[in-house]
Amino acid sequence: MKRRQFLIKSAQTSAAISLVSPINLLPFIQDKPLFFKISLAQWSLHNALFDKKMDNLDFATKSRQLGCEGLEYVNAFFKDKAKDKSYLAEMNNRAQAEGQKNVLIMIDGEGNLADADTSRRLAGIENHHKWVDAAHYLGCHAIRVNLGGGVDKEEAVKASVDSLTKLSDYAKGSNINILVENHGGFSSDGSWMTKVFSQIEKKNCATLPDFGNFCITRKNDECLESYDRYKGMSELLPFAKAVSAKSNDFNAEGDEIHTDFYRVMKMVKEVGYNGYVGIEYEGTKVSEEKGIELTRDLLIKVGKKLS
Repeated sequence: MKRRQFLIKSAQTSAAISLVSPINLLPFIQDKPLFFKISLAQWSLHNALFDKKMDNLDFATKSRQLGCEGLEYVNAFFKDKAKDKSYLAEMNNRAQAEGQKNVLIMIDGEGNLADADTSRRLAGIENHHKWVDAAHYLGCHAIRVNLGGGVDKEEAVKASVDSLTKLSDYAKGSNINILVENHGGFSSDGSWMTKVFSQIEKKNCATLPDFGNFCITRKNDECLESYDRYKGMSELLPFAKAVSAKSNDFNAEGDEIHTDFYRVMKMVKEVGYNGYVGIEYEGTKVSEEKGIELTRDLLIKVGKKLS
């Protein structure tokens, strides 16, 4: 292209662009899809569920009403139903009717996988098998487990690696991932978790980084020792196959006051994660549903800036 033709073409292009003001572009910017999907952690509604104001089978409807698209169950709310195929089938029916995706099951109270006592630890692994099977039946991609019970750090690493390897082997045939959340004790220490996962060789074993669960030592609801949440997230995210957006309190602008959501979600994007981000509201200053809505809106606001 000759120089004169190039200048004319450039002028025409500039003129065309000038007709599209920032205001005209806004709808296209706003409609840009997020780089992640939003799920709802059932624990966000634990008060309603424990108080029997809501039933586990109502979870899919509530999630849809609150603008989420994925379901993260907690086993405590259907503890005796892990092997009940008719009940699990109804959970599937409810999710499908509401256009929701069953994402994972969070498992608590089934044994300590970092316990130095081999017999207790093996029993704990066995207890998790039924939940792997239930997750497979529900079409989930994972179960979340805890690495509790450790006393000595190095021994707990060895016990955890062995437990996770055995459980991942069991889950492999069901295409279920075994995910570990930073959930108190050694697991809330990012450097300790890195030691564990640097030794894990199973592709279906990963982390579920939680924005806020970095209290290592707690007494009477007071955190005595905590780990830097941003350092912890940076250490856990490279191994992540799920993410939990923990929230507690919000300011007048709708931002979470304990965690910089933009900073953390930027880290999430930078590691290439584009799966579900689960809302887990644990605050007390607003209702559970309002807290979920505030967290959802904050994730959308941040997501649009980053997408």
